[in-house]
Amino acid sequence: MSEALVIGAGPAGLMAAEMLADAGHSVTIAEQKPSVGRKFLMAGKSGLNLTKDEPEAAFFKAFNADWLLPALREFGPVEVMAWAEDLDQQIFTGSSGRVFPKSMKASPLLRTWLGRLANKGVTIRTRWQWTGWNGDACIFQTPDGPVELAPSVTVLAMGGASWRKLGSDGVWANQFERSDLRPFKPANMGFVVEWSSHMNDHLGLPLKNVAFGVGGSAIRGEAVISAKGLEGGGIYTVSAAVRDGAALTIDLLPDLSQEEVGKRLKRRRGKDSWSNHMRKNLKLEPVKLALLQEFARPLPDDPIDLSAVIKALRVHHKGPRPMDEAISTAGGLAEEALDRKLMLRARPGVFAAGEMLDWEAPTGGYLITGCLATGRWAGKAAADYASRLSVKRHL
Repeated sequence: MSEALVIGAGPAGLMAAEMLADAGHSVTIAEQKPSVGRKFLMAGKSGLNLTKDEPEAAFFKAFNADWLLPALREFGPVEVMAWAEDLDQQIFTGSSGRVFPKSMKASPLLRTWLGRLANKGVTIRTRWQWTGWNGDACIFQTPDGPVELAPSVTVLAMGGASWRKLGSDGVWANQFERSDLRPFKPANMGFVVEWSSHMNDHLGLPLKNVAFGVGGSAIRGEAVISAKGLEGGGIYTVSAAVRDGAALTIDLLPDLSQEEVGKRLKRRRGKDSWSNHMRKNLKLEPVKLALLQEFARPLPDDPIDLSAVIKALRVHHKGPRPMDEAISTAGGLAEEALDRKLMLRARPGVFAAGEMLDWEAPTGGYLITGCLATGRWAGKAAADYASRLSVKRHL
């Protein structure tokens, strides 16, 4: 049947290619890097969190793009888990609901998936860099020189604008009208903190059993005190709100009420310093005491005032880390630029999926599921479009 082109060989692109191949179309995947799935493999270095096993309402709420809910409802956590198992990956669900392959790696899944795509006749071309259109044809710079392809349908899946070295550089945005785009912003990133020398002994240490506060709500999580600032899963969960202007606070003792903290601080201190008093009566670890001194010196002398600081320690930061260090990005192709099938309104027969689209979600399995779901949705829509086009040509 019709020839189809997929540009980008991450999870969204590979899923789109499989949908097209399953519908009987001849599929070529063009990837600008020397190998495929580079960001997917990088995600696997921390365990490959495929999805999150939780009620649908909670899962969908994590995404800030209601326009993508049809794709997510059709291929959500249950379907992702079944998909992974169909690729010979045994999976397990952690205590937080996060779902991982038992191998805790991306490479076995990717290897099996690529083998399945090859058996379905999918061709992969690496080191093919898309540089735009010439009429309806896609232009590529390849090791053998410029190449133009004019497929029946195209699915764009070139990623966002973080992790440039892995292929997600956002350069593709230069080929679109500004009105079709939303500015890229870092998502799931750390924040710059210019630590004083007082923190030198604590750099690289984890910050556990805390809650991060934004906009009146608090979320339990963990972080790492790096030389560059604060990063880690707990920070990433609240990073979008903080990036957009919300104040960031840390509850250093989330298991104790402010009243209980104040009560313990009122105990006779004697000759103990405040630090020793807090260490003995609140069991505050050295890293938490250091943060308290870093952000709240001079500490209040009144136990009630100090308890308020401990329960909502204001983090003074210099903003997000650079976008290329972010796990993902917000921004990209706007909802208005695509129809409900994720086809570009300005280019019939061209679809888009994955991080190219204007959406964001926290880490915890949402990102990979979002890419798989939108890739599947766009791939199926492209296959239907190509089939209808083929029928018209033969009438």
